[in-house]
Amino acid sequence: MLIFAKARLVFLSVPKTGTTAWEKALAPVADIVVNDPPELKHAPVFRYNRFFRPMVDKFIGEDVEIIATIREPISWLGSWYRYRRRPFMQDRPNNTYNVSFDDFVDAYCRGDRPDFANVGAQSKFVEPAGNGTCVTRFFRYEDQPALHAFLEDRLQQRIGLTRENVSPQMPLELSEATEAKLRRKCAAEFTLYQSI
Repeated sequence: MLIFAKARLVFLSVPKTGTTAWEKALAPVADIVVNDPPELKHAPVFRYNRFFRPMVDKFIGEDVEIIATIREPISWLGSWYRYRRRPFMQDRPNNTYNVSFDDFVDAYCRGDRPDFANVGAQSKFVEPAGNGTCVTRFFRYEDQPALHAFLEDRLQQRIGLTRENVSPQMPLELSEATEAKLRRKCAAEFTLYQSI
């Protein structure tokens, strides 16, 4: 999470949406950088509302804009799948080494997800808090130029961006049946993405 006082801006760090690259590029000009532990770096709206919003409201103002990037749901799951196949994950119980992408997505669709498929949901991450705290502007991960232009304009400076924390490329195949199941069981993810 990045907080910019003068720009009155909060940039939430939705996992697997390129926020590590933005953090690296913008940390030098951010007033608050939350990069660890992961539960705070990737604070969803409800956690931002509970722990950060009171401080932001008091010292920066109540009219800050909260932004977040959302990734196309199948691509987002593919990024998680590939991330959990990295070498450092091999001995962890939530690795995807012996799981196909189709099986990973099928497991994600279950009510009781196994560890390897328990990656949360973008729609839950950005779900508005009970008091109305919510993301005020969304960007699609697939449209980085729009986010880039917005941030350069808002922060009044040029921003150089590098690729960071990139998972290994690999073919990801999803059967029609599994994709249909995902679209049915996780409709909120697709609705959110289409609304942006």
